[in-house]
Amino acid sequence: MPVSPARAVAFDILLRVELQNAYASELLHSRRLDQLSPADRGLVTELVMGVLRWRSRLDQAIAAAASRSLDELDVEVLVALRMAAYQLRFLTRVPARAAINESVELVKRARKRSAAPFANAVLRKLAELGPEPPAGEKSGATAMKLADEFAHPAWLVERWGEQFGIGNAEVICRRNQRVPTISIRLDSNAIEGELESEGIKLASGVLLATARIVTSGDVTQTQAYREGRVFIQDEASQLVAALVGKGSRLLDCCAAPGSKTAALASRNPAAEIIAAELHPHRAEHLRQRVRAPNVQVITADALHLPLQGEFDRVLADVPCSGTGTLARNPEIKWRLKPEDLAELHKKQVALLEAALEQLTPGGRAVYSTCSLEPEENRAVVEEVLASNRQYRLLDCGVELEHLHAAGDLALDDFASLLSGPYLRTLPGVHPCDGFFAAMIERKG
Repeated sequence: MPVSPARAVAFDILLRVELQNAYASELLHSRRLDQLSPADRGLVTELVMGVLRWRSRLDQAIAAAASRSLDELDVEVLVALRMAAYQLRFLTRVPARAAINESVELVKRARKRSAAPFANAVLRKLAELGPEPPAGEKSGATAMKLADEFAHPAWLVERWGEQFGIGNAEVICRRNQRVPTISIRLDSNAIEGELESEGIKLASGVLLATARIVTSGDVTQTQAYREGRVFIQDEASQLVAALVGKGSRLLDCCAAPGSKTAALASRNPAAEIIAAELHPHRAEHLRQRVRAPNVQVITADALHLPLQGEFDRVLADVPCSGTGTLARNPEIKWRLKPEDLAELHKKQVALLEAALEQLTPGGRAVYSTCSLEPEENRAVVEEVLASNRQYRLLDCGVELEHLHAAGDLALDDFASLLSGPYLRTLPGVHPCDGFFAAMIERKG
């Protein structure tokens, strides 16, 4: 039997994630999906994200039904088994026969025909088990049990339990396994009406007045999105950009994919804004997405920018582990290793030091990550400030109060977003991804 277009695309995406360290969120917006019907695009997303979110649980089920170790399987065979296992265990509306037969055909399509009988036998055993029981409302579990129940690496859940408490660790894990809300940033009410005329239903944002939550429809298929007038951007990410404030000369050090750059341009329409990006292809994508006339995109290493400084506002939204975005990027949790955090810390210290050098006296920088890990957040800021006495840490709470007074910050209880002088959001605890931000001023 032929493989359905949706399952074929999902298989190819999962294989690229596994073999090439690609990111599913980017591949799910590739042109190949434009050829599919809305229903098939939805199935592709469900299969890809479902397999990545629940990978360890799927592997446990496959291993119990298999006659050999999963380490012995070709990656193509394992990916096909995971896809079928997800459909059999988590999707009640998919016929078992379709899930089994098409995954066996995917094994053959991948030129692993000799493994087809094995795959068929394993999946028939899985089909007899029925669907996975739903997770309980409250587990009262240890970090190890949470990791098993919610398909997370145990070392990561243990860290969260130590930092935020086991209750918050459970909330984070639960949120990571659910489909996240899609938030967008709007520059005007006219755009909201335009989107609604194209069938997009919106609700008000929780954190920011200019944010909207997409409750129905595909915003990426609208004219406003194609023209770069609408950006998909988590509300915590929007808040980080708002913390940068207003100035006459702004620098975004690590700018791609550009949603924060566009937010800076919207808040500072008369300012000169330089957006730097290391990778040429990402810089080109940034130019296509951010079309504000006051933004100049340069391809440059943030550690060695061809600039003379004198910026009154700098954003250093640095590359990080991304553990605050696992609901959107679940593959991260299977790639990240504890030893990676020390290496990331070194790079982030260097990037923050370079960013601060671009400040004019009296200028302010925002350092931010979408990580939950202290090595990438507070520890970076504290190390840099300890050896650079010409800078001082500012209280993010003061700026949040200003944003609230100006009507930009919609959340009244904004103190809950703070951890000391830092912005600190937690997935599930707050209605957004996990972000960290620090505000730093160069002394005059």
